[in-house]
Amino acid sequence: MPDDDPTAVPADGRLALRADCANCFGLCCVALTLTASADFAMNKEAGKPCRNLRDDFRCGIHTRLRSEGFSGCTVYDCFGAGQKVSQETYAGRDWRREPSTAQQMFQVFPVMRQLHELLWYLTEALTLPAAEPLHAELRRARDVTERLTDSPAGSLAELDVSAHRDGVATLLQRTSELARATAPRRKRRNHRGADLIGARLRGADLRGADLRGAYLIAADLTGADLRLADLIGADFRDAELAGADLTGSLFLTQAQLNAARGDASTKLPPALTRPSHWAA
Repeated sequence: MPDDDPTAVPADGRLALRADCANCFGLCCVALTLTASADFAMNKEAGKPCRNLRDDFRCGIHTRLRSEGFSGCTVYDCFGAGQKVSQETYAGRDWRREPSTAQQMFQVFPVMRQLHELLWYLTEALTLPAAEPLHAELRRARDVTERLTDSPAGSLAELDVSAHRDGVATLLQRTSELARATAPRRKRRNHRGADLIGARLRGADLRGADLRGAYLIAADLTGADLRLADLIGADFRDAELAGADLTGSLFLTQAQLNAARGDASTKLPPALTRPSHWAA
């Protein structure tokens, strides 16, 4: 359940890739497994509805998720997969009124989410001037991915989405290299997959850095410059982003922002919004 402003419109046409909970059958509240932790106040098996899910598929504690111990719900983002599965793949037939759809629907949802996440990245990649040599390949990859999202439920349930994701990942890596090459050479450091938990990076110049999959949990990035940094898969849980410059960062998602801490001085890409729980 996104913790950002649902009315904000991404500048590059990614509106359809934003979660629309009003048109979803509460799929993230049913299909996924929850493990009791600091992020979730209970254990829940995949396929079992969350105790907070109402009959109308709305969350009964949506405005109190963080105070009730469900901060993980405010971080999760389906990239619009929920409404796609609910309203298009299953044409508005929900798992409560038609229980026979439930098992397959819960299999399809995580596949669709991965496809929509790839569409988010590919759409962003096509906005990058430095990646123009790859635009034709990126458009083909986006078209193929979009066609996959329109597949029948049975095909989606059996799709080898990991194989498709691997192919797109290679293309996005090439895109990243072209974009980051425009940053000052001495700044393009490789921190891919690095353990930067709790790192003191206040004011750091990270322009063009490769931070793919980096562990930035509770890192202090106050005032850091992250322009042109590749942030795919970087773990920003409880990272301090007050005053950080994320404009022009590569492949940042709303979920990553929702997991972090920031304030009114944090500079964001136009396609993303300031989380409501951030400091004023």
